[in-house]
Amino acid sequence: MTTPVMAAKGLTRHYEVGGNLFSKPQVLRAVAGLDFELYVGQTLAVVGESGCGKSTLARLITMIEEPTDGTLVLDGKPVGREDWADLRTSVQIVFQDPYGSLNPRQQVGKILQEPLIINRRDMPAREREEKAREMLQLVGLRSEHFVRYPHMFSGGQRQRIAVARALMLEPKVLVLDEPVSALDLSIQSAILNLLVDLQERLKLAYLFISHDLSVVRHVADDVIVMYLGRAVEKGSKDAVFAAPKHPYTKALLSATPRADPKAKTDRIKLEGELPSPLKAITGCPFAPRCWKAQAICRDTPPVLEGKEQQVACHFPVTQE
Repeated sequence: MTTPVMAAKGLTRHYEVGGNLFSKPQVLRAVAGLDFELYVGQTLAVVGESGCGKSTLARLITMIEEPTDGTLVLDGKPVGREDWADLRTSVQIVFQDPYGSLNPRQQVGKILQEPLIINRRDMPAREREEKAREMLQLVGLRSEHFVRYPHMFSGGQRQRIAVARALMLEPKVLVLDEPVSALDLSIQSAILNLLVDLQERLKLAYLFISHDLSVVRHVADDVIVMYLGRAVEKGSKDAVFAAPKHPYTKALLSATPRADPKAKTDRIKLEGELPSPLKAITGCPFAPRCWKAQAICRDTPPVLEGKEQQVACHFPVTQE
């Protein structure tokens, strides 16, 4: 079997919130024991509502933050704090906002060369410029764009520049944190097609973070559904979309718009409040909002189990 380019086991990130002279800080459980494997040429999508831990996971994978517990393995080597400087070049990120992620005071050519200046100090200036110009063309921009400033570009063009910058160090893993959510619908498909083309050309592995399941359906190979920092369902895109087993996944899919106006959709409206991530949860975190919940759901946490499609639920959804 092919060895994953990146794997995580029990990846956990907690934050201490509040606390003073008279009280202890509370623990916010942003990511709680996540496992995954990421392979060359494939896209793993992480989906869920805002606050489920997607962006925290991105910061852990890109080594911006250190996990509280668990292990992260890159190319078969466990990632430790002492390895960050060497391994960060292998994992790059494209941020959600193409307007805020580029320095408005720098020309595009300088923006693209900056990763090389920091990480490849022995590279001659002429080689840096040549590589930046080649990357600009690779993402569909022209040579004259090299000396322009970010404010002179549209949102889609800025995101192309952000993708080019992320690829300057020839990474093996690219983290895409909501890369098209800030763009017009007419531009989203062009950026998604660019990402698919670059993945095939450069043999990249993508971790695609999104709340938009219609986008995930287009680009993903495998899917992890997160809820309050936990994986509640994992499997191939085809399996999860065709037959969701977790009630939360089914509710998310029921809210996804369809192109066919005549298609019948049974919208599932979740009721109840989202549990606080500051409180320890004894049972299933989705139980307060789940229409299938019973006593065992509130007392005993479900285990993520299954073969091709894993689900953490005492009463999985059965397809009619």
